[in-house]
Order: sequence, then structure tokens, then C-alpha cells
Amino acid sequence: MALTDVFVRTARPGDPKAGEKHADGRGLYLHLLGTSKYWRFRYRYLGKEKVLALGVYPDVSLAQARQRRDAARKLLAEGRDPMAVRREEKLERELAAGDTFEFFGRQWLARLAQDRRPSTVKKMRNWLEHEVFPMIGAIPIRELRPRDVLLVARRFEDRGALESAHRIKQLCGQICRYCLAMDVVERDVTRDLHGALRTPKVVSHAALIEPRDVAVLMRRIHGYQGFAPAVAALKLAPLVFVRPGELRTAEWSEFDLDAAEWRIPGRKMKMGVDHVVPLATQAVRILRDLHKVTGHGKWVFPNVRNAHECMSENTINAALRGIGYAHDQMTGHGFRAMARTMLDEILGERVDWIEHQLAHAVRDPNGRAYNRTAHLAGRREMMQRWADYLDRLRLTG
Repeated sequence: MALTDVFVRTARPGDPKAGEKHADGRGLYLHLLGTSKYWRFRYRYLGKEKVLALGVYPDVSLAQARQRRDAARKLLAEGRDPMAVRREEKLERELAAGDTFEFFGRQWLARLAQDRRPSTVKKMRNWLEHEVFPMIGAIPIRELRPRDVLLVARRFEDRGALESAHRIKQLCGQICRYCLAMDVVERDVTRDLHGALRTPKVVSHAALIEPRDVAVLMRRIHGYQGFAPAVAALKLAPLVFVRPGELRTAEWSEFDLDAAEWRIPGRKMKMGVDHVVPLATQAVRILRDLHKVTGHGKWVFPNVRNAHECMSENTINAALRGIGYAHDQMTGHGFRAMARTMLDEILGERVDWIEHQLAHAVRDPNGRAYNRTAHLAGRREMMQRWADYLDRLRLTG
């Protein structure tokens, strides 16, 4: 039986009928839920049952709900999905309200933030807000041209920041491809910029790889005096050879010192996969001593000015400058190259174990990625041999 205005008006959520669905006919029904009364339209499209929201009473009356139901049934008769039509109309409204590059750039950034590291999202947001949006943010996305993006990238190129220029182009390209996938634009305009920017020279991170040089480095590291967390981080860096960002953002909750393991969650890793770092006895000793100083907080290496934040990204490099190494001699990232080269060429360790420990993508003979615990026992022994070797260099090198 069809609903009446009186019934819809007097039905009260909270009585025995609360939560019930009261049919009006031809797919329309009133859903009493909580303290609200919702209009819903149930239909089938391509053999699948769907439910379309038509509004909330009393904002939408019974008569209006029936009109919306009839409009949806008309779309079905034309072979169109009412829910898909609504999404298209919503997109058109968004385009009318904000069809600019900045509008879609912020939309893309919000989606990116759901599964990327906060530090990565922050860096991209800073580039967009300080460099990109002020120049081209107000341009309607459909009117964006390759030259617009090129002008932004050229600002970096003109001051010699070639890598940043290419990253700006890539960033704009990601937003364009997002719009392409949303059917907002017909092409990614940044593809026309191939060859328009100068190619940056590939510069490897400075690293020491000769035993006699590493011996001196280790002696200087162990003689370094300063802020306790910075001292510990500098001593730990060559023993674990993780990326600098992974080291400085280490949290005590990630460590099991009894098991001599550091388990880094995938959200912090470049490849987005959980990573296990076996800890040599020397590394465990450093961490136990540091725990007496910073173990009451979240961060293993807190910031010198604010214990509620992690150590600055410049701390390790500044400490290396403090013990006499220029930026073109040794960097925090250089500990990875140092370990990669010496473990292979001097200690003769298995290359796949080294690559696993560097958290590089390693695949089995069938092309499948190994999991985070692959060869863990062998890597644990390798990490201890590496720590012992560094000790021998420091003491006898």
C-alpha cells in the first residue's frame, strides 16, 4: 500500500517501527533510522541490485521523493544507471565550481595522502603551494598547455636545480594523468615536454669505500662528542646502513632488542614494504645505552630542540661535517654505498643478501618479490660479520 503524508509525518524513530523500511511502490521506500527519515529507491541494473539515496524527510517531501523516483525510472528505461548519472552530474558541478589546475591538484594530493608517507606528501604539498599553484593554479584544467608547466620548471632550471625542474614536471604530470583517468581532460600535456628540459647529471652519494679511509672514519665517529642521540645515530648509521630518513624517524616501538631486530613499517620505506634489520651486538649495545636517555619517549633520536619531533634530516650530515668530512667526501646516505661495495668486494657476501638488507627490490627466479623475512638468518650473520669488520678496521686499521 502506498504511503501517505500523514504516515510519513507521524512515523517516529524510536517506536517499534524504527529501523523499518516502508514501501511506497515502484522501488521507493522510507527508511526510519536513528532520528532521521531517509528516502531510498531500490532498483536493478545489469542484473545487480542497487539503492539510490533520494534525500531526507522533511527536506524532501513524499511528492518530491516520488518525482525523483520517476526520474530515476526514466533513466533506467533509457538504459542508463541512475547512480552513474548522479556521479557524472556531481563531477560536472565540481567542474563548474572549481575547474582549475589547483582544484584538481589538491584533490589528487588528498588521495595521495591516504597511502604515501607523510614526509613525501608534505614535500609535494610544499612544491605545489609555493612554486606551482601561484603560477598556474588558476588556469582551468582543460586550458592548461605544455608551455605553462614548462615555465614553472624553467624557474628551477634557470637556477641550476635540474633535478627539481624534472620533479616539478613529473608532479604536474601526475595531476594531469589523474584528471585523464577522471575523464576531465583528454591528454597529459606534460608528455609534450620530452627533451624540453636539460638533463641533470647523475651524481652518486659521496661515500668512502677503501678500508684505510673507512678505518679513519670509524675512529672519528667513535671520537665524536655532542648531543647523545646524534652521537648514537652516527655510530649506528654504518652498522644498519638504512636510508637516512628511516634512521632519523626510528621509533622505540619498532625495536625488539632482546631479539636483536628492528622492524620498519612499510609506510616509512621507499618501496612501501615492511623491512627487517637484524641488529649486530654492537648495534644493540648502542641502542640499549641510548634507551636510558630517550627510551621514555616515542622517538629513538628526538630533535635537540623539541623532544616531540624526530631528529632533523641534516643532523647526520652536520655530524659528518663536524668530524672533518665535506659533503663531497661522505654523506649519511653514503653509508649504504660503503656497505654495498665493501660487503661484496671485500667480505664476499652474497649479493642477494646485501640487496635484501638495502631494502632493494629482489626477485626469485620466477620473478616474484621475496618477502621481508627472506634469508633472515643469513642476513643476521652477515650483519654481525660487517659490524665485526668495522670494529677491526677501527682498532687496527
